[in-house]
Order: sequence, then C-alpha cells, then structure tokens
Amino acid sequence: MTRPTDLRAEHLDQPLGLGEPRPRISWRLPEGTTTQTAYELHVDDRDPIRIETADCVLVPWPGRPLTSGEQRTVRVRVWTDHGPSDWSADLIVEAGLLHAEDWSAAWVTPQTESGPVQQLRGSVDITEPVHRARLYVTAHGLCEPSIDGSRVTDDELLPGYTEYTSRTQVATYDVTGHLTPGRHELGALLADGWYRGQVGLLRARDQWGDTTALLAQLDVTYTDGTTQTFGTNADWQWTPSHIRAADLIEGQHEDHRPTDPTWAPVTVVDRGYDHLTNTVAPPVRAIEEIRPISITELAPGRHIVDLGQNINGRLRLSHLGPAGTAITLTHGEALDHTGDVTMEHLRPDVAFLPGPLSAGQVDRVVSAGIPGDIFEPRFTTHGFRYARIEGHPGPLTTDDVTGIFVHTDMPRRGGFSCDDPRLQQLHDAAVRSLRGNVCDIPTDCPTRERAGWTGDWQLYIPTATFLYDVAGFTTKWLRDVAAGQWPDGTIGNMAPMPPAERSGPLKNLNGSAGWGDAIILVPWELYQEYGDTTILAEMWPHMIAWLNRAETMAGPNHLWDSGFHWGEWLEPGAEPTDFAAFIAADKSDVATAYFAWSTRHAAKIAEILGYTEEAHRYTESADRITAAWQAAFIVDDRITPHTQANLVRALRFNLVPDHLIQKTADDLATLVREAGTHLATGFLATPDLLPVLADHGHRELAYALLFQDTSPSWLTMIDRGATTVWERWDGIDTDGTPHESLNHYSKGAVISFLHTHTAGLRRLTPTWRHFQIKPRPDQTLSAVRAEHVTPHGRAAVAWHRVDDELHVTVTVPPGCTAEVLLPDGTRHDATPGVTSYRSRPRTITARGLTS
Repeated sequence: MTRPTDLRAEHLDQPLGLGEPRPRISWRLPEGTTTQTAYELHVDDRDPIRIETADCVLVPWPGRPLTSGEQRTVRVRVWTDHGPSDWSADLIVEAGLLHAEDWSAAWVTPQTESGPVQQLRGSVDITEPVHRARLYVTAHGLCEPSIDGSRVTDDELLPGYTEYTSRTQVATYDVTGHLTPGRHELGALLADGWYRGQVGLLRARDQWGDTTALLAQLDVTYTDGTTQTFGTNADWQWTPSHIRAADLIEGQHEDHRPTDPTWAPVTVVDRGYDHLTNTVAPPVRAIEEIRPISITELAPGRHIVDLGQNINGRLRLSHLGPAGTAITLTHGEALDHTGDVTMEHLRPDVAFLPGPLSAGQVDRVVSAGIPGDIFEPRFTTHGFRYARIEGHPGPLTTDDVTGIFVHTDMPRRGGFSCDDPRLQQLHDAAVRSLRGNVCDIPTDCPTRERAGWTGDWQLYIPTATFLYDVAGFTTKWLRDVAAGQWPDGTIGNMAPMPPAERSGPLKNLNGSAGWGDAIILVPWELYQEYGDTTILAEMWPHMIAWLNRAETMAGPNHLWDSGFHWGEWLEPGAEPTDFAAFIAADKSDVATAYFAWSTRHAAKIAEILGYTEEAHRYTESADRITAAWQAAFIVDDRITPHTQANLVRALRFNLVPDHLIQKTADDLATLVREAGTHLATGFLATPDLLPVLADHGHRELAYALLFQDTSPSWLTMIDRGATTVWERWDGIDTDGTPHESLNHYSKGAVISFLHTHTAGLRRLTPTWRHFQIKPRPDQTLSAVRAEHVTPHGRAAVAWHRVDDELHVTVTVPPGCTAEVLLPDGTRHDATPGVTSYRSRPRTITARGLTS
C-alpha cells in the first residue's frame, strides 16, 4: 500500500529553527483511500502510540518537548479503509534557540547615521571537521549574512518587519557546507530597512531606533561530538559598503568603483534577547524573472522599460558602461502622455502634511567598468511596470534588463481558468496584486505606504487562503497585530504599527470598525481553512479586549456611534474631498454591523475553545447588538442608509429579519439597476456584493455587474490596461491620467465569486473535510476550471458545455467528501477520486472515473 505524504510541522515543509517546542504535525492520506481511522506518529526512538481518530491536520506533538537547537525525526503511518499503510518518509524537525540564555553573541552596531549600508565581519576558527553548523541571525534593520564573502541564503529583507519593541524575528540557517577546518570570515551587510528607514503613511524615519544593530550566533558541532559557539562581539569590525544608500521606499544607490576599505571596531549594545522570536512565516525571496516586452529610447541616454505587467520587486541591469557611468532608474506604474514614467500619483498627499511627499522608487548605480558587472538592488523593492533608465550609454536591449518579482515565498494553493479572456485577465490581475502585496506583511500597496493595513487583509483573506498557503505568513502578522494593540483594546490601522502613527495627527484614526475586527475575523479564517485552534486561543485575549472597547464605545444602547471609522472607504463618486468632514461623519451603520458580526464570531470561537460561559454571553450580546442595529437602521421595512454597501453588509452579516431578507435583496438589485447596472461599493462591501446578489435570486444581475465594462467596474480596469487591481475604481481615468495606487488587492476579492459560484467550489467545514460543488455558470461562459489544494489534497471542479449539456468533473481528495449540486437541481454525494456528471435540463447521469 502507499504511504502518507506531505508531512509538515507547524505549516512548514522544512521546519528548521522552530520556536514551538511541541510542533503540530500534518500529513495527507495515501492516494486511493477514503477515510483514516487511526494513526501512529514515530519520533526518533520513542515507541509510537496508536491514536484512534480521523485527524491528520495539526495533530499534537507526541513526544517530549524539543530543546533549543534539538533535531528529531518524525514519521507517520495510518489506518484507513484499505488497512494499515507503510511509514511515511521522514521529516526532520529542528528547534531554534528557544530561550534568552541560549544566546552568547552580543548585539553590535556600527553607530552610523541612516542611509549607507554597512559591512560587518568577524573571524571564526574551525578546529575540526564539522558535523553540523547553524547560524542564528537577526537585526534591527535588514541584514544579509555571508561566510567568506558568499551569501548563506537566498532569503531577502531579513529578518522581516515586526513590532520591534516586543518582537524581533530570528532566522536559522544550516551552514554546515560552508565550514571546513581553518579560519573563516562571518559577515553581513546591514541596512536601515523598516527599523530605521521610511515607514507608513507619514514616511517618518528612525521610528524604532536611530542605530541599526546585528546579532549573529554560529553554533558548531564537530564530528567528534564537541561543540563550539561563535558570534558577534566586540572583536567585530565594520566599514561602509559599496551601497551608499538603501531605503525600502526611496531606493538604493550603489557605487561599484573599487575602494580601499577602512575597518573600524563595532560598538557592543545591550538590546537584550527577551524579544527574540523564531519566525513561523516563509521567507521573502526573488520568486520569478521576466523580460521586458519593450524598451523605448525617448531621447539619447533616456530609455523607457515596459515589463508588460505591474510587479513588486526590482530590475537587474547589465552592461553598465565604462567606469564612472552614472545610471538612474526611476520605477513607476504608469506613463504620461509623452510616454515617460509618471510618479505624481504615487506621491502621498495627506491633508495634515505640508505637501506631497516624495514618490521614491529611484535607484542609482555608478559603474566600475568591469565586464560582467550588474546592478541588482536587494535592500529595496518597488511597485512598478515601467522604469525610466537615464545615463545608460546604450544600446539598451531587452537582454540587458530583467524584472524580478520579490515577495514572500508562499506555496500556491488555488487557481482558476475560463474561456473568457477578459475575465481571465481580471483573475490574473487579482492574483498578481496579491503577489505584489505579500512582502513579509500584507501591504496595501507596494509603492506609497507599504503598510500592513488591517482592514485590507481582513476583507481579502478568504480569497488569499484559496490562492496561497498563507498560514504562517498570517500567523506572523497576527502576532504583530496583537503586539501593537493598545491598552484600551484599540487595534491599529496597520500592523506593525509605526510609532509615528500611534501619536500625532493620525492617533485618533485608529480603532476603526472593519479594520480592528481583523483581530477576530482573520484568525477565524485561519481556523476555517487550516483547522488551527491554537491561533484562536492565542488571539482570544486580544479579541476580548477589542470587543470590550467596542462595547464601551457603544454604551448601553449597543449602537457603536462614537469614534472614527473609515467606513465604506472609496465608494465610487464618494471619495472624501473634505477630510475633516469625513472624519466627523456618522458611520454607526458600518460600525454597529461589524460589532454584531465580530461578536457573533467570538461566540463561535468561544464554543470551539470550550469556553461555554463566554460562548453563551457573546451569543446573547450579538443578539442585542443585532436588535440595536435593526432598531436604528430599519425604517418602515427599509434598510437605511439605503446604499448598496449597507444592504450588502446587512444581508451578509445576517442583520436582516427573516421576513425582510428577500425584500432587502430585491432592493439591492433595484439600486444596482438604478445605477445603470453599476456597483457603488467601496472597500468593505465589495467582496460580498456578487455573492449576496447571486445567493438571493439575482444571479443574472451579479454576472451583469461582473461583465460590466463601463466605469465603475472591474473590467473597466482591464480594458484600460490594468495588470493589477486599482485602489480607486477610476485608477486611470478616461484621458489616461493615473490616480493613487494601481496595485491594491482589496477590490480583487471579487475573484472569490469565480471560485465559489462560477466554478462552484465552496468549503463547508474546516480544512475542507466536507465541501460543495455548486456551479452556477453564466451563459456567456463555455468552460471553467478551478482547483484548490486543501490540507488534505487537491479539490477541483471543471465544467464545459456540450450543446445543451453541462459536463462537470469533480475531484475529491482522500479523507474528504463533497456534495454536488448541479444547475438542474439534482444532488449527488462525491467520495475521494474523480467523478464526472452530465447535467441536462431534466436528467443527469454520473460516472465514477476513480474510486
């Protein structure tokens, strides 16, 4: 018999440097099996114990806890409807440094002003053949570790962006192959990064500190069993590197001409070890390379590069010219009417600042005149499709320029395809927008702010979990959300929360409904997709603090009508022009709706965690809040404010009494038709607009909105050349002028409708143990396919039309079941394997292809 596959620990395929001493283990059942009845986990020489259960996702660690740096081997076998399996392949599980006392290295700093990237080094004397060597490294800033001048990893932007006052991540690397007996140089480049560079809406510098610092420890085990530890200390030295300036927003400047470095001693600083944490997220990497579709010479020495798509990342430039050649690269999302790169729409222009800020995204390099020299900045990223390259002596060809996608290296989990080219382009643009905004944290855009806005990820995460494995990425981010929570329960607009935006003019704009609710709704989605109850328990105190704040602000009438709320941000035609009036506007319909919705979820979470009293209390509280919302916002059986967004939210959040549900849905349809079959929703309600219409008898209208190609609409973006989703519905207006970010993933959440309704692939229970296939196609589509790799394996649906028949093929992974609801109204139960169906107007046939 085959064996279990895809053994993982804590969502990781390669669990090196774990911070959890009892990591949870997951696996997939052997192909061809239907159910698991029991399993045995074997950890090294511990006798396995048979556990009678169907569980195979995040099951408890069976042995004693891991100690710091300890490596253990895990394997599993299962009992299924086919009997006992063979043992799985081994999974090597290794802990990182778990305690402050495990550190002997010291924090060191070059004590320099912000801007230049510094090079640090120290000597390591290896006395014997090496059996195992681990490098543990972190920084206040960004670091790129090396041994003998060679990078030890292709991970980038280390150690990532966190709430540095309470959390600094440590990365762990196996460097055994880098070390032989003799002297070696352990080194690193150290840049400002998020710690000391520009961050957030205000783009302030030095927000967590005014000096960068490095901490690196090398633990070596020799073949004779002895050990030795090296690390950063007072003997280390530093010198300026060839990188004269590096900022994540402004760009990177390099001078490749040779210099004679002058090394100076570092300064040891006491930054402590208590805040160090081992990362649970995949690293940021250079993921994909593309060639430009064109390079145009606007004038001598002035070239415009077009990658053909908007990305987050950088350019690699070769043939830099003779020594001393100074080249400037300006990265942008759009061209002006002359064909040149325009940056005006990327300059943050905030009402309470004296004027627009710099758009940044400018790299510079001075050539060394050495054959084969290239420029490829690694301490900055840019959101761009186009680049203006000035000063290159030319000729400049597409072979000289490479576009490089840079983002968190998350495994792809879902996809969609159809025979409508524009709809496919929309889906591709939404996926590309997600890729452009998962650079260590979920950013709003890869250009102006690059901030982890809580509301954006709250509304998009159901789409994200379908497309990618975002478990570790989101868990890491949630810990930053929790770490940044204020004593009164306020959840900031962003996580990590830049200190400059916790005070000053933006202070009172935090704690908005729909944004702060991420602390409840995001962990809930992690539970639904991955079955992760641990993250629910970890976030529970922070959920309670958030709801307590909302309860205090709502008062005894349960109507949350105080404080600032972003509301239905950026509804078409309702973009705020008077920001003071926008701040003061009453948005209690939105706030109270989210108060009820999150409280209802808190009740469910309490029940899952076994908190019976809290589950009962929050259920009653949600009922009271819902009643308060109804009393305030239903007048003469009509929802007020009578807007598309408010009606969508009322229906999605179950705020409407049963006898008014269909009337409210019909009212929503009327509003859409009165708008000329156009949407009028902003950030919060847009993901639910089409599903709400389709689920309440207005499927044809939902598709009419989806295929609408006059503004505002999704296809208007595509028709105007969008390759990523825009922040505003008219991100590029009719005369070609761009406005604000052209890479904002939030409105791209519409593609979930393609997954759940057009294809019909819907999760019904956590981890997709039971799911639904319910295709509800539009007549304009002839063929659709969607797939999602669940924690148990691949679930998929594909359908196509043959005359008056709909041919449907369903894939169910081992250990799962699916209900198939076809357009002719018939229902079928699907078990693991592949099954095909034919749906006719009155009859249906089914044929099992595999069992």
